[in-house]
Amino acid sequence: MTYISARPMQTKEWTDICFPVQPVWLADLLPDYDIMATDRQQLVVGQSPGGRKTVYGIQSADYTIIPNETIREVVEELITDYDLQINHTTTGEFGICIILPQEATIGPEKLQRSLILTNSYNGKTPFSIQGQTFTSLLDDTPRNLNSSLHRGICQNALLGWADPFTDIQAYQRWLTTLPASGTKRSATGKSKTSKGSGRSETAQAVRKIHHSRITLDVFREHLRQFLLEHLTIRHTLTHRVYEHWQQTGLSAPELELLRSLPIPVQLAKQARERLWLEERQLQTRASYWLLYNAVNYALFTARSSLTLNDRYRLDERVFHQLAATVYA
Repeated sequence: MTYISARPMQTKEWTDICFPVQPVWLADLLPDYDIMATDRQQLVVGQSPGGRKTVYGIQSADYTIIPNETIREVVEELITDYDLQINHTTTGEFGICIILPQEATIGPEKLQRSLILTNSYNGKTPFSIQGQTFTSLLDDTPRNLNSSLHRGICQNALLGWADPFTDIQAYQRWLTTLPASGTKRSATGKSKTSKGSGRSETAQAVRKIHHSRITLDVFREHLRQFLLEHLTIRHTLTHRVYEHWQQTGLSAPELELLRSLPIPVQLAKQARERLWLEERQLQTRASYWLLYNAVNYALFTARSSLTLNDRYRLDERVFHQLAATVYA
């Protein structure tokens, strides 16, 4: 996971991330050299407003760059009434939250439905919709589409990590297969799925996408289809989990719970401070709902060498580990 340390920045403007990006070929950049590394020939070069040209990554010759401007075009074609919240880093990673007017309630709180898209120019974070990669969504296997909610008090974009399960009983059965430290992993790092668990094959943690041979026309067509499907989602399994968490006080001291979660120590400290702040702001007792939101806040606001993709992976693991504790 080691990478350049960065703190996600926030913006509400497309223009901050829709700057020009293009391929530059090594052979054109170094015409006097014979280049033997034929598997990596394409530099991904972008220039943010007021900034210098930046080399975000180097990819194979058949890699397709997905510009944020293309994502914006499809979103604005389909959705006219929305707010925007974007987390982005200087290393070329983007978490785009499309906040919709439809509301959902968790206890006394009102949250808004949302769509969460990720993209990157450095190849470290895959293009995904609601935590599901473009390649997994193109798979022909049946899928349950993830939801997401936006929580205004801390600007949290919450992904529906429980949604791939058919019902709460199937999810609880799957949780019993997890070790105490969190999500069970195979040797390849992918989530294991027990036969008959009710969890679809596409419910794995966010995976690295291979943009090979994907044209922008194909991308636009499928993105349009996926967004239309996600716009129809209403109440979901994750929403039920959140409601249960909101009604469940912490079963152990928050420090002990935070130490057990699969997040760096410094992020756990920031999460604890955030939890205390929200308890005072909302004048309520600590609950698993507030604890999860505190961790989510720390994950996506703290300076760290974690990539945006790493942060989403940890967010999913924390979600399942807390659920396993609550439903034990």
